[in-house]
Amino acid sequence: MALLHRAELRPSKLELLVPWLPGRSWFAGEAGAPVSRVAAYRFDDPAGEVGVETLLVRAGDGPVLQVPLTYRGAPLAGADDFFVGLVEHSVLGRRWVYDACGDPVYPPLLAAAVLADAGQAEEYFEVDGKREVRPASMTLTGSRTGRAVPTGPVSAAPVPAGPGDGGVTVVRVGDVELAVVRRPVPAEVPGSGGLTGTWPGQDEPVLLAYAR
Repeated sequence: MALLHRAELRPSKLELLVPWLPGRSWFAGEAGAPVSRVAAYRFDDPAGEVGVETLLVRAGDGPVLQVPLTYRGAPLAGADDFFVGLVEHSVLGRRWVYDACGDPVYPPLLAAAVLADAGQAEEYFEVDGKREVRPASMTLTGSRTGRAVPTGPVSAAPVPAGPGDGGVTVVRVGDVELAVVRRPVPAEVPGSGGLTGTWPGQDEPVLLAYAR
């Protein structure tokens, strides 16, 4: 489960993405336009140290973009190329935000969702000592391939995508390559395993990630 805090972020996550997104090769939309949230899902870091959240957003009237992020309490060594920016969290303090595809915590969690339908983390608040669950904003469905979920080693950086794959970022964990679809649309799930999502207004599942 993912414990959330009723907190203020400065800048907000969406504000942080406004200048960062247009510099990505897979960006589509109006550069500099306000970024709006469509839906989101989280994974649990087993160590409980890193926040792992994937935002589905739009820049202006552009298409839906998938932006996996990690939130850390200190800089991640060797990850300058994946640094998104700093935010001040009114409860947790300063947080370093990274493109999750360059963070070693992320690929094993994605692999579990793609290959074993591990699902998303349940989000909750602590209110007067009791858990208050926040309803999920979207539904995830992974494959049950029967393959063992790899745990490592994890590539230190995303694997370059092939020609014509400008909308995909590839990460590797163990002997498995996983493609993160940056501009998700409805598509067939490969036999090697995939992760799809739906949300209010998007009833047809879109392909979010798949094993290559």
